[in-house]
Amino acid sequence: MARDEYRWIPDQHGAWAMLAVPFLAGTFLAPRPGGQHGLLLAAWLLAYAAVFHAQQWLRLRARGLRSASRHGRPALVLGAAAAAAGLPLVALHPRLLLAGAAAAPFVAVNTRYALRGRERALVNGLAAVVPACGMLLVAGGLGGADPAALWRPALACLLYFAGTVPYVKTMIRERRSPAYRRGSVAYHAAALAAAAALSPWLALPFAACLARAAALPGRGLKPPLVGAVELALSAALLATLLLAF
Repeated sequence: MARDEYRWIPDQHGAWAMLAVPFLAGTFLAPRPGGQHGLLLAAWLLAYAAVFHAQQWLRLRARGLRSASRHGRPALVLGAAAAAAGLPLVALHPRLLLAGAAAAPFVAVNTRYALRGRERALVNGLAAVVPACGMLLVAGGLGGADPAALWRPALACLLYFAGTVPYVKTMIRERRSPAYRRGSVAYHAAALAAAAALSPWLALPFAACLARAAALPGRGLKPPLVGAVELALSAALLATLLLAF
């Protein structure tokens, strides 16, 4: 892939599992998954990429940096593509506008942190998790699922992906912080108890999450290996959700 083309793809590699797992869970937990889900997935991923570039454009422009220009065209083109994919769905299902309105405050939080150059802040990461996990409700509803049947898998996704935010910090940026490590382990212990209450099957992937939060920080693992572990746990979560619910 050419370098300029690569720049159109957001370099937030850890975000892709968070974008995909709740969406796929909602799609395949629904009684009628279909072609509309493909269109929704395209709109979702394109919108994420467009917002990423728009936030980077705002951040760099606010600092008077010429490098902001490289994000302008991707933001516009990807935003237009997201609209082209999403507008037919909105015409058929106007309630999707409610999902967009619900996500807007969290996008606003992320934009504010981007403007301040603090995208790696804990609160910013947690704010990004909420609309991503909310896509389980959107995808499930599009496929005719009963909303009452979706809240438990959606909450399980929220518990899991919220935990990845402090955990990844203990592996990279906050790897020398005992306080972060203790906080991460405490969160994962509480998340294990909460997930097991949602479904006993969820105790399996969440116990693995607790084990990695306790055992892996401080071992000097390289970021690609950290990412591979998270990818495996995300896949295990998705499989468990589909089996349990």
